[in-house]
Amino acid sequence: MAKKILIVDDNDDGRRLVGKVLKMHGYQVIGVATGEDAVIKAQSELPDLILMDIRLPGGIAGLEATRRIKAAPETAQSVILALTSSVRR
Repeated sequence: MAKKILIVDDNDDGRRLVGKVLKMHGYQVIGVATGEDAVIKAQSELPDLILMDIRLPGGIAGLEATRRIKAAPETAQSVILALTSSVRR
């Protein structure tokens, strides 16, 4: 069975690009655009890895979503890596 990766990024193009590359390497990919959806999907899908954008619009940003995922017993052991497509000069 393919490893499952949850990509959390409000940038649709970035989320699709990362997802496409991961799928080419045989991973199952789930993509969401908000921190709220990240928490819900992490609990329902129990992904092997979560790629979390830190700067998310709306109710909760990436750091808060990470805290909530880590606080829930069923997802406390989740591996979460920070991901950003934001570039500043």
